Amino acid sequence: MNLRNCPQCGKLFVYNIRNLCPECIKKDEKDFGCVRDYLYNHPRATIEEISEETGVSYKNVLEYLKQGRLMLRKNNTNILLSCEHCGEPILSGRLCEKCGNKLKRSMTSQNKSMFIDKDRKGKIHLSKLSRDERRR
Repeated sequence: MNLRNCPQCGKLFVYNIRNLCPECIKKDEKDFGCVRDYLYNHPRATIEEISEETGVSYKNVLEYLKQGRLMLRKNNTNILLSCEHCGEPILSGRLCEKCGNKLKRSMTSQNKSMFIDKDRKGKIHLSKLSRDERRR
């Protein structure tokens, strides 16, 4: 069991995919719903306006956009997100489509084998020992 303290409230909890306790996850989901609904009804709102009207912090609104959970409409020029690599304006996430595709290509072009021995095709082995070392 992996126990951690919640970074928001400090309570001890069993770590899950999101690094928040169950109560803070519920609050975060409620905040996300408020932001999503407000942005849907007011597509030209700024992050400051969204934060003031919903009570959700500026940082959390920006994080929802960067996580890709929210997507801006093309006509919303009041919120400026930019690609973290090239600086191109984007509607959601951290990278523009061009930089994202470039990253994907570089990740898939590296043909490094996960296997120690070539005769182990199709199997993943956690052991770093070769066959000869295990026989000893």
